[in-house]
Amino acid sequence: MASSHCFAPFVFLLLLVGCSGRPFYPLPSKLADGDRQPLQTSRPYNIAHRGSNGEIPEETAAAYMRAVEEGADFIETDILSSKDGVLICFHDVTLDETTDVAEHKEFSNRKRTYEVQGVNTTGFFTVDFTLEELKSLRVKQRCPFRDQQYNGKYTIITFEEFIAIALDAPRVVGIYPEIKNPVLINQHVKWADGKRFEDRFVETLKKYGYKGSYLSKDWLEQPAFIQSFAPTSLIYVSNLTDLPKIFLIDDITVPTQDTNQSYWEITSDAYLDFIKDYVVGIGPWKDTVVPVVNNYLQTPTDLVSRAHAHDLQVHPYTYRNENSFLHFNFHQDPYAEYDYWINEIGVDGLFTDFTGSLHNYKEWSSFKESDDKNASNLLHKIASMVSSYGRA
Repeated sequence: MASSHCFAPFVFLLLLVGCSGRPFYPLPSKLADGDRQPLQTSRPYNIAHRGSNGEIPEETAAAYMRAVEEGADFIETDILSSKDGVLICFHDVTLDETTDVAEHKEFSNRKRTYEVQGVNTTGFFTVDFTLEELKSLRVKQRCPFRDQQYNGKYTIITFEEFIAIALDAPRVVGIYPEIKNPVLINQHVKWADGKRFEDRFVETLKKYGYKGSYLSKDWLEQPAFIQSFAPTSLIYVSNLTDLPKIFLIDDITVPTQDTNQSYWEITSDAYLDFIKDYVVGIGPWKDTVVPVVNNYLQTPTDLVSRAHAHDLQVHPYTYRNENSFLHFNFHQDPYAEYDYWINEIGVDGLFTDFTGSLHNYKEWSSFKESDDKNASNLLHKIASMVSSYGRA
């Protein structure tokens, strides 16, 4: 696709400076003109889960650039904070699993034990490192069965650097940031002006022009969804911005991290009717929408139809190509899984680790006016040939 030519220089740049300790990507240049291809809104959204992290280590600039190149509608990220209050893109509250922090002897005394969502968790927490220290670390692939060649090449990036990637894309690409573990962040990071994590999060979005309700003119120019597992955070930011928000829903055994509500309460009709005043949709774990037993799909629940009845979108997570994640029903075919969720379950967006696969499926399975014209022209040519043959 055309965007691959535009992004090649940036990927080359990443390879050159991946080992640098300073930020390697400029803040938004906004050099793009107003003629960029707009966001598609006619098909379920292709949401690049932590970037194209099935190929490149998650939450890195390279993973997000690859996702844009491969056709993502939105690039998704998790937002945490450094000790000095800089918002960063990182999934886990601890650095242990996806960085080389354990190899840095200078940080050996930083290991701590904090309560995270009711569980005592031990590790190297992002909130105990300054941005400069975090930038000295290198990111690695989370899953051992995925490509390991990029380990050690890339650094943790800031929220602003993430925004730069979207704004400098050759077409309109939305962002989908998550207010990650706000309870922990607000406990351990204090900003001088008394603001809280959610305030800084929204201020950053406003700084770069993100505003507007869903499908408004402003939103279509710079699309963004705000997501969180914490209902109180979503309600709080509703008073700060009219950007659309998505309420994330975990496994049926996991209560909400800030209000300790059960899965059954937050998916009830009464709660959906309440939360729709603050959000435009829900993001459930896919196995709660369609239960699984012995790796086989069971009868789908009515969560999608009930959400739609409350005028809420449904963006389930997470779709992955590997056989270890594909249920037996799909016969090791990720395209069959996409087809099932889009055409049978009727979801409105999908979080995927493999952006290119979902993009290919949507391209191959979608009707295009140009296809109809080509088919019509071919039929006319055939008719003309047959007619000429008959006269002869």
